[in-house]
Amino acid sequence: MPENWLSEHWPTAMTLGVLLAAALVGGLVGQMLRLPRVVAYLLIGLLLGPQVLNAVTTEALHTLETVGKFAISLVLFNMGCRFTVPHFRRLMPRVLYLSAGELVLTFVLVAVGLFMLCRSWQAGVLFGALALATAPATTILVLKEYESEGPVTEYATALVAMNNLVAVVVFELLFLLVQFTDGEMRHSIGSALGQLGGGLFGSVMLGLVGGLVVSYACGLLSPRHWLVLLVAATTLILGLCEKFEFPYLLAFLTMGVTVANASDSASEMEAELDRLTGLLCVVFFVLHGAELDFKSVFAEDDATLVYIALAYIVLRGAGKCFGVHIAARLHHNVPQVRRWLGAAMLSQAGAALALSSIAADPETGLGDLGRQLQIIIVSTVVVFELVGPIMIRQAVLQSGEVPLFRAIRHRTTTPMEELRRVARRLLTVVGRDPRRGRSPERLNVGQLMFRNVKTVPTSAMFNDVVDFIEASADSTYPVVDPGGSLVGVIRYPDIRDAMFNPEMAKIVSAVDLASPTQIVLYADDSAEHAWAQFRECHDDCIFVITHEEPVQLVGLVKRRDLMGLFARPNDR
Repeated sequence: MPENWLSEHWPTAMTLGVLLAAALVGGLVGQMLRLPRVVAYLLIGLLLGPQVLNAVTTEALHTLETVGKFAISLVLFNMGCRFTVPHFRRLMPRVLYLSAGELVLTFVLVAVGLFMLCRSWQAGVLFGALALATAPATTILVLKEYESEGPVTEYATALVAMNNLVAVVVFELLFLLVQFTDGEMRHSIGSALGQLGGGLFGSVMLGLVGGLVVSYACGLLSPRHWLVLLVAATTLILGLCEKFEFPYLLAFLTMGVTVANASDSASEMEAELDRLTGLLCVVFFVLHGAELDFKSVFAEDDATLVYIALAYIVLRGAGKCFGVHIAARLHHNVPQVRRWLGAAMLSQAGAALALSSIAADPETGLGDLGRQLQIIIVSTVVVFELVGPIMIRQAVLQSGEVPLFRAIRHRTTTPMEELRRVARRLLTVVGRDPRRGRSPERLNVGQLMFRNVKTVPTSAMFNDVVDFIEASADSTYPVVDPGGSLVGVIRYPDIRDAMFNPEMAKIVSAVDLASPTQIVLYADDSAEHAWAQFRECHDDCIFVITHEEPVQLVGLVKRRDLMGLFARPNDR
């Protein structure tokens, strides 16, 4: 049986379909496990990739590589669109010292630590430069998934852009220094620096021109043409970057920044690209997961490489976290930034992989050092890409920057309810409506209501309420006292946009979240009266109580059940 038996005869379209279907299932499972979707996609890719099942071969990954680059380009453009000049001026003074603290301590720790392990200053400084890079796509997409807002989110967005730019420049300069001291330079220092400067300048100019053209054209064109324009501009600039070997990260950041400052429609352009970006990023992260190679560091049969990889992981993580903490503490920043911003900087992927591949190129003359760099980075990226998104989620959650509806998993239906609904629709289409003969005029609330109602006790604390919401498929929840009397309701739509602050768990109870019950039903009310009540409110449930004192909660009626009776097609 061939090694790639799962995909030996698969066309590219089938491979792509399998990747997307697996990603969908993985995303749902990840949501149940409270994992960022990025982690689920990476794990699915790792499972299907050459390292495990080999369902996605190396050839397929190469074929779909352009899709991944296009996805990253859109993410970088989106990131740049957040930086208007006033925003940049306000943010930069605070970001610079945070960035300096993080980058300096990370470089020093990794460079010194790896120098001591490798007994090579060249290895130490190159590893130190590689450690600076943070994965922009991973970081931005996790922040976007949770729709976080606040200082940690704002600083993380700025730092991730700055980290990668600094990492590219510092690595290239140190790389030239290592080549020069080893006598392996094939060109003069001036020529090499000119090539580096030319690449950076070319990227900026491409992004600037592209941003100006897009801003001008979107002002002339109808919004329905924007998507085609944006895709055309993005692919063209990406192609030019590849042709002239310009760093496309800088080009698309510049393009986004230019659009943010030259156009009044930057946010509308972002919205236009959002769905396409979301789909392409699913493909990118599954492909990226398939490319992850956790075996390379063990394949060399050299235990020293394992120790170096572990040291790189620990020292880089310590540099990121403690560097931000120290800088934020010295400048009296808010506690959330001190505690959590560094943890949001751990992801590492594209930039570090690309730079390490430069070092491993046989033409550079670095030999075993270049190969060692690549093996360590390829292996440690697996850890940083799986742990990093989880830490980003934890950082914004613990900082109170995530709205409740993103922090928890709330469903509006159950699998069985949806199955019954589909079956009912199919039966209705073929003329066998199961509700035929059930005249609403003859029904009362007592015949329609659910009697086994789960309730929230008044003593329940915030975490208990959150657990209740996650376990319920409804959006309206009854709060009852110890005697079973209805004292109010918690409405999910009223609290879904509130920021999820862990500190609330200690002080907020169900009574604080409940609002008065304005509309109730009785068991002897008619179904028509119940429907009229639903038309007066937006709740998905109305609770049924007794006439007698003390008033007791005895059931609830759901809007969707009455809609089946009163809003169905007229078949009489």
